Amino acid sequence: MAAELVRGQNHPLPGSRLEIRVSAEGPAVAGATLGDEAGRLREPGWIAHPGSPRPPGVEVSRQAAADHRIAVDLEALPEAVHRVSVLLVLPAGAGGPLSFGTLAAPVVAVTGPDGTEVAGYTVTGLGAESAVVAVELYRRQGAWKIRAVGQGYAGGLAALLEDQGLPRARETAAAVEEAIAPGASRAAAPPARAGGGGRSRRTVPAGGPGIAPETLSGTLPDTPPESATAPRPAPAVPSAPSAPPTSAASGPVDYRHPRRAPRATAGPPPSAPSGRPGTPDRPVAGDGPGWSMEERLYNQVWGMFEDLARTTAAYRGAVDFADSRMERELDKALADPRSRLGPGTDAARAGAGKRRAELVGRARAALERDLAQLTAESEVVEPALPPAFARWDSPVWDAYRVPAQAPMAVRLGDLGLPEHSGLRIPMLIRLPLERGLWIDAGRTSSAASLTADPHRRRRLAGELATAVAGRLLAVHPAGDLTVHVLDPTGAAASALAPLTESGALREPPATGPQGVARVLAGLTRRVDLVRMAVRTRATDALPPDVDLTGQLLIVHDFPHGFDDRAVNLLRYLADEGPSAGVHLMMVADREEAREYGPVLDPLWRSLLRITPVPDDHLADPWVGHAWTYEPPLVPAGSPVLSRALGRVAEARRRHGR
Repeated sequence: MAAELVRGQNHPLPGSRLEIRVSAEGPAVAGATLGDEAGRLREPGWIAHPGSPRPPGVEVSRQAAADHRIAVDLEALPEAVHRVSVLLVLPAGAGGPLSFGTLAAPVVAVTGPDGTEVAGYTVTGLGAESAVVAVELYRRQGAWKIRAVGQGYAGGLAALLEDQGLPRARETAAAVEEAIAPGASRAAAPPARAGGGGRSRRTVPAGGPGIAPETLSGTLPDTPPESATAPRPAPAVPSAPSAPPTSAASGPVDYRHPRRAPRATAGPPPSAPSGRPGTPDRPVAGDGPGWSMEERLYNQVWGMFEDLARTTAAYRGAVDFADSRMERELDKALADPRSRLGPGTDAARAGAGKRRAELVGRARAALERDLAQLTAESEVVEPALPPAFARWDSPVWDAYRVPAQAPMAVRLGDLGLPEHSGLRIPMLIRLPLERGLWIDAGRTSSAASLTADPHRRRRLAGELATAVAGRLLAVHPAGDLTVHVLDPTGAAASALAPLTESGALREPPATGPQGVARVLAGLTRRVDLVRMAVRTRATDALPPDVDLTGQLLIVHDFPHGFDDRAVNLLRYLADEGPSAGVHLMMVADREEAREYGPVLDPLWRSLLRITPVPDDHLADPWVGHAWTYEPPLVPAGSPVLSRALGRVAEARRRHGR
């Protein structure tokens, strides 16, 4: 549970690598200053600001904005630094507000590198101040803590630097303001969303949309989309790094996503002129908030998800209201037994039905308007998606090249609602995966499942596992993800053909009880060693045979070929594997696995369930929907997956991995 701090309160920090997200209502500059043991700022080089965003151990945003991420690596700070002060400054001459008193209170959220929130603080009580020290990280007796400060300065940045003891503070403040002026002139409030009749969207948390499970159902991770500063940050879920652990002193942490190299801040998203006055803006791909086009598209997709959820919830609510009002009117008209068969009752029925039809008609018109705008936006966004986000039939795969770094998310299917069967929203899940996957090879309640042949359903489940694994391999740099396959009975050989024939697997699928035991023992040992090394900060001491790349284990035809020990190892890998970069994908029939009884329930609940045929098993308690999930199967006869995996195998051989 994250601590919600009040002014003056402190809280211990669990690790050395942190991300600090700062949100203000209008464009502001986020920065940090480094202080010595006495809290004194010794030199201008100890100030992190957009003109000098990366002093040792700290990285800040490169221009004024409403939302900021500041990365801090406490072990990479100079030895003389004992304090890091996080500050917000309203840039002079940016056309914005002159004081924080005219804005909503800034909000600070401190998270660990895996997205887990540590502490939050809302900076209240500000008035004429144009600069504020929001929080400070300080070292006391060898341990680091965070303190909520909330100290404002009406004299701006110069007064703040003077208070921290910097010599020639006013000259330095003027130089800093001059350095940030170009970014401040480009600063704007969070971008307005195209379409939806003025509907506003929030940045999606890193873990993904707010869908929670039904009983024993698969789910998408995390909570409903929140503001751009809340962890979530969505967008988009919290995830445990699948990257190999590194020494804590290896340098500052990437402020956006594990293992992502810093990029230059992208300019504002493109805009398209409206048509006639009063008409919705023409949709534009990449109009979501973010530092890169990838992040903008990610946030835009989940903004579309949120808009579809909201507009459908509004329509359903309006229909429910119309039905209940008609029932009340009819109950009132029929309350007197003497008039139930008279002409007045017929007129009352007709009037109630007419008023219901009018209400439903208006609600349907609003729904159709919103759906038309979302459909237009989807038609623009879908062709612009990169391979990690794109459908298998997208032309972007024709020019596919093995990437140099992993993406922030991956597409695991599509989501839709029955009110508009033609509109599908990509289901993007943040990487590295926080949860494993359960691909349900058995019968479900969906019409497609009930009518499908059991052998075809099982075959499609194997093909879905191969498609998902192939996409994960294709969107990671060569050698950064190793896939292990357990196929105890050898029944999945045809479904695995794209993986085996392309050479993308480092070793052939393991068969028989001995093969199952060998692979599970090796991955369990890796998880044990890596978790121990991370806890003791001794990753450099890991044995050379421990593979530190991300690992994906595909289990086919569970529970065939598995004894009680193997089942317990699978549960362990599902629970502890993601924190050590080991992820699980199971292809199984829930009914066939019931022989293990309650011992299997925790494993079932811990995995995200997806299906090889369309199914409405994903529940969304935020707006009360059951979303229809469509699997990301490769089109029949398409060589796109085999071609991509061939390039992955070639790149791995070229790099000797």
